[in-house]
Amino acid sequence: MTKIKTTKYDVAEYLNTPEEMAAYLEACLEEANGDAAFVAKALGNIARAKGMSEIARETGLSRESLYKSLSGERSPSFETVLKVIGALGLKIHAEPA
Repeated sequence: MTKIKTTKYDVAEYLNTPEEMAAYLEACLEEANGDAAFVAKALGNIARAKGMSEIARETGLSRESLYKSLSGERSPSFETVLKVIGALGLKIHAEPA
């Protein structure tokens, strides 16, 4: 029997452009079904792809605080979400359901 070596998939390694980041966030928003922690985790993945230190500088929040807020284990404040989205160079918009 041959052993197969696997590695952990990290979506942040594949989010290289603003367009890819926006498409990923859009897909996660559609799949979240109201789960704010799921969306926070998606933002955390995008922030890691861009560089958490850079996002921390731009938002005025500590890296540690961002890692905790965007871990997917809790729901960050809306203020934090807006700051992170802005620092990522993304926009959110609304449309009729």
